Amino acid sequence: MINSIALVGGTHGNEMSGIQLVQNWEDNGVPSQFSSLDITLYKANPAAIAANVRFLEEDLNRQFTNQALSSSRHTKTPNSLGSISQEQELAAAINAQLGPKGASTTDLVIDIHNTTSNMGATLIILDTSDVYIKMARYVKQHMPEANILVEDEKPYHEHGYLCTTGKLGVMIEVGAQPQGVLREDVFLSTQKMAEVLLSFCIALNNNECDNLPPCEAFRLGENVSFPLNEEGNRTAMIHHSIQDNDFVPLMPGNPMFRGFDGKDIVWHGDEPTYPHFINEAAYHKLDVAFATSERIEI
Repeated sequence: MINSIALVGGTHGNEMSGIQLVQNWEDNGVPSQFSSLDITLYKANPAAIAANVRFLEEDLNRQFTNQALSSSRHTKTPNSLGSISQEQELAAAINAQLGPKGASTTDLVIDIHNTTSNMGATLIILDTSDVYIKMARYVKQHMPEANILVEDEKPYHEHGYLCTTGKLGVMIEVGAQPQGVLREDVFLSTQKMAEVLLSFCIALNNNECDNLPPCEAFRLGENVSFPLNEEGNRTAMIHHSIQDNDFVPLMPGNPMFRGFDGKDIVWHGDEPTYPHFINEAAYHKLDVAFATSERIEI
């Protein structure tokens, strides 16, 4: 049974779709068809939202490992400024309200994000246990245009994501949307996926999700970095043939970068990969060009 649900926007303060959806439902009420669920609306990082920035000091959506939460509670691991960051303090408060992680009082945390990459509406699940498989299949059945991204490279509770404060936790990731602005098409896709997920909870509670057909999904591989020279400067950019083509197969031997010398750098994998988070603005300073994935069926 999934009864208590936290719908979260503003984990990153410049990803506007979730922030606006939470605001709309705060102003006008959660749609009446979900009245059987106990839904809490939550804006995660109000200061970052007010400043229209991703975060103030540290990425809030990486502060929910057990180690980071322990440091936040006991202030034994100071940052370079000699104290814990605002986001570490905020993570501890959120964990106390929605969690605590590992012994949560919240059945499901739905954390809403935007990406500058052309990923469409993507549901990110962190586990392939029965309830997540049913959820993915339900979403794909009721929103065929959606992508399912599986990030199960580590156990659920080892992830540092805010959504892991819940007994169950997922992320909605919708793009392409520039940071700090709202696009109607992206917002409507975000709203649709949130409503489909809430409908799934009702269907699951009514034992209506046992015979859903398998669906396509993508399992996260690894991050691919931009080529750098000895000074740490980039020597290439994303090739135009993969730009905006998230989840489209990148075949062995096909170009992934265009060097500033005019030469192409190709994908050397033995198998096709399905790149996503292509040229994501938030990962620019990390020199991450895209993430790989393999196509699976769940």
